[in-house]
Amino acid sequence: MSKQLELEVGSIEFWAIIELFGHSRIAGKVTEAEIGGSSFIRVDVPEVSNQAAFTRYFGNGAIYSITPCSEELARLAVIQIQAAPITIYVPGIKALPSFHDDDRAFDDSELDEDEVPY
Repeated sequence: MSKQLELEVGSIEFWAIIELFGHSRIAGKVTEAEIGGSSFIRVDVPEVSNQAAFTRYFGNGAIYSITPCSEELARLAVIQIQAAPITIYVPGIKALPSFHDDDRAFDDSELDEDEVPY
C-alpha cells in the first residue's frame, strides 16, 4: 500500500483482512461499533458471486491482527477465505426430524413408560 493509512478517533473506516483467534480469517470494510457500552470492530463482508453480503462484529479479544489493504485486495480475499455468515454448532444435539419426513406428529401412546424419550 503506497498511501499511509490515516485514522481519526471515532471515524475508523478502511478495508482489511482480519485474522481471528481460532485460526480463522475474514475480510471486508472495517468500522467501529459500540454495543451495550462495549467497543467492537464491525466487518462488512461484501457480496461475491456465490455469497450474499453480511456483517459480523468482533470484540478486541477475538482479533489476532488487522492488515489494512485496498478494497480490491479485500474483495479478492473474501473470495478466497469464503467466511460463512453464521455457523451453528450445539454439541450433543442431533438434527431434528422434519414433519415433512413423516407428515405426522410423534405419537407416544404405544410406547411403554420406560421408552418415553422425555
